[in-house]
Amino acid sequence: MGVLAAVLLLVTGVAIGYLIPTLNRPGDDSIDAGFARDMSVHHAQAVEMGMFAYRLGTTDDIRTLGYDIAASQQWQIGQMQTWLTQWHLSPSSSNHPMAWMPAGMNTLQSDGRMPGMASADELKKLKSSTGKDFDTLWCQLMLRHHLGGIHMAEIAAKDAEDQEVRDAAEKIRVSQSYDISQLTEKLTDLGAKPLS
Repeated sequence: MGVLAAVLLLVTGVAIGYLIPTLNRPGDDSIDAGFARDMSVHHAQAVEMGMFAYRLGTTDDIRTLGYDIAASQQWQIGQMQTWLTQWHLSPSSSNHPMAWMPAGMNTLQSDGRMPGMASADELKKLKSSTGKDFDTLWCQLMLRHHLGGIHMAEIAAKDAEDQEVRDAAEKIRVSQSYDISQLTEKLTDLGAKPLS
């Protein structure tokens, strides 16, 4: 009888161990899932733009910053997509972008883009720019992009359910704040101003 009780206790403990993470994982409409999905999309554009700077920038500073942004944000995309997989959630949502944010639709640009994201026309112009014009436009677009992303990270760092998500969002906020200071300095050096 004692062995049977021990086996039942062990089986129950294992079952509870598997169940607890399931019960604690963020839901499909959670801030955590919304942040992971939307920030992955937001980051994907930054990766693309970062690689433009790496290939087309005219100074080592611009090329290095572009590469660093692309590499770090590609890694973060992998991290966020891993969370979604671990939570058994789809990498995309039927909700509109930014639905998880307190202001929701009010944070989207007039054409439905997430805050700070470049339009297709802006990306086309960036790809066709050269020299100082490229460096200036890249810094302007990436600065605006990061400012939009920081707001998303601040909300997730404060309100996400999962501590790992809160910690990662805070790291994103800090790293993008540093990038913003670098981009602002480079714009000053180029004699240019941020986009309005």
